[in-house]
Amino acid sequence: MYTIVVVPGPGMASCEKLRLAPGETLRFGREASAGTQPLLTIPHDGVSRSAGEITATDTYWSLSNFSRTATYAVENPEGAGEHIKVAPRRLGAPVAFEFSRVVLPAGTELLSFDVWAPRHDYAAPADGSERNEPAESCSGEPTALAFPLDRSKRYFTVLTALCEPRLRGAVYAPLPTVEQVVERLRPRWPAANRAVVQWNIDYLAVKLRLKPGPESCEPGPRLNGKKEMLVSLALRFDLVCEDDLAAPAFSASGAAR
Repeated sequence: MYTIVVVPGPGMASCEKLRLAPGETLRFGREASAGTQPLLTIPHDGVSRSAGEITATDTYWSLSNFSRTATYAVENPEGAGEHIKVAPRRLGAPVAFEFSRVVLPAGTELLSFDVWAPRHDYAAPADGSERNEPAESCSGEPTALAFPLDRSKRYFTVLTALCEPRLRGAVYAPLPTVEQVVERLRPRWPAANRAVVQWNIDYLAVKLRLKPGPESCEPGPRLNGKKEMLVSLALRFDLVCEDDLAAPAFSASGAAR
């Protein structure tokens, strides 16, 4: 049974997908070294002859970096900027992304190839409840949610609009301005305007505990980059995901807050 599929990038010697079963390894680099032919040849002068190795397991894969000078990056194309760095000479760095892009610095270029890992399995909630709803298998008080967001409310629609460019893969794109959020939401939310959207952003900052609420006697520090902080928190903890872009609360007007 194959668990890891490696998809060579443009210009690499192999055009076919390479499949690894648990326990198998794949070496990659510029050319054969010490009698061992890498299974993935990357014909570029900026890539080490023996650049690294991938090892497959049941639920994840690991990357070894044989370079003496280059740090490799493993990006999650679905993670809105999520990535890990594998330092020179690091062995067996675990990678848990379901879809990954291994990026190698090569002179003035960045070369990459993709790795598809096994689909992740998750335990079913004891009571069949949906995501972000507490599910308890024993009696007693339910566990309080860390970030209690209601997907039917206007504030969640605003948060989704702020996250939309990065959810669609524009990892380094600037966040939309308040005016751009208004234009994005106005077709389904005619009452949207700058003041209303800004109010919802301020409300989110309180709800997600980036600033104290009105019941606090402390005003709290002034927040610079409030939108960036909201989007970073939402994407880091999957408070908003790609599925929300197609949800009625975002594509339609939904319920008012």
